[in-house]
Amino acid sequence: MKLLIINPGSTSTKLSIYEDERKIKEDSFFHDAPELLKYPHVNLQVPFRRSVIERFLSENGFKMEDIDVFIGRGGSACPCKSGVMEVDERLYEDTRDAKGGSEHPAKLGVMLAYELSKEYGKKAYTMDPTNVDELCDEARLTGIKGVYRNAQAHVLNQKAVARKHCALHGMKYEESDLIVCHIDGGITVNAHHNGKMIDGNVGSGGDGAFTPTRIGSVPVLPLLDYIDKYGTDVVRTMCSRSGGFVSYFGTSDFKKIYELVKQGDEKAVLIYDTMIYQICKQIGAMAVALNGHVDAIVLTGGLMIYEDIFEKINDRCSWIAKIYSYPGELEQEALASEVYKAIKGETVIERYSGKPVFEGFDFL
Repeated sequence: MKLLIINPGSTSTKLSIYEDERKIKEDSFFHDAPELLKYPHVNLQVPFRRSVIERFLSENGFKMEDIDVFIGRGGSACPCKSGVMEVDERLYEDTRDAKGGSEHPAKLGVMLAYELSKEYGKKAYTMDPTNVDELCDEARLTGIKGVYRNAQAHVLNQKAVARKHCALHGMKYEESDLIVCHIDGGITVNAHHNGKMIDGNVGSGGDGAFTPTRIGSVPVLPLLDYIDKYGTDVVRTMCSRSGGFVSYFGTSDFKKIYELVKQGDEKAVLIYDTMIYQICKQIGAMAVALNGHVDAIVLTGGLMIYEDIFEKINDRCSWIAKIYSYPGELEQEALASEVYKAIKGETVIERYSGKPVFEGFDFL
């Protein structure tokens, strides 16, 4: 059984071909922010991302007809439970229409997998999309009645790496307290308590540390002034696609920025150090969410190949708990292995309900 894994991110498209649980081919294609910003809406990237898939298959001697199962990273539909889901028409439409309220490029994985599955008469699946909701009640409220914080994180990689860490250290994920940080084009920092992501920053919603592509948390009053000047559409785009490094440097290419940092460029050094400083503040907040009981702080994501990020976080946060680094991500492997197990009947395939896990508190 040949599985095609489609993983669109804010700065890349990662693609893999698996035969059962064995990886045959894999590649990652970097997309600089200006390239993706040519598309006014995330959904308009579908033809571009499909062309990347077709090129990947062709260069590796495969045709679309060779694929038995299409598996896409997901997000943007209604908040749901963790697990493997078959992509049906309802999930496709809610993902396309961003019923969950967030426009994250991960949604393109579900959209492409479904469209290709329909075209070639195959099945499509997703797992642990960005909008898995396991928040504790205290993490939901804001200071505005009726406005809630939503769950939006790199769930797929965070859970996969957390499970790997626990397996390596003789722990059970479902019995552990971890702070997991995904650090790449987007950055999410979450508190994992007994196998649930109970709190964390809203990844693509203007919350947490700024990133190569996102604005992170911004004080409301200056932000309102900015909106008055430039409009809401500009700021919406900056939340997930044109903020952070793109705003300061006009590029999300971390290699270019890091080269400036190594050269001692004053602007680059300050912005780079500030991003890491803000990550550390999020780690501190998640330690509080776990009542100070933290078994480990786990760092993962593409930017963790830069060892000084680990060193700077370790300098500020090692007093909380021991820090471990797992550079890169396990998203492709997790999607392939867990979906394959589900197809074989070893685990449950969930159905997307079309209703959010959380719909507000009746008493408020």
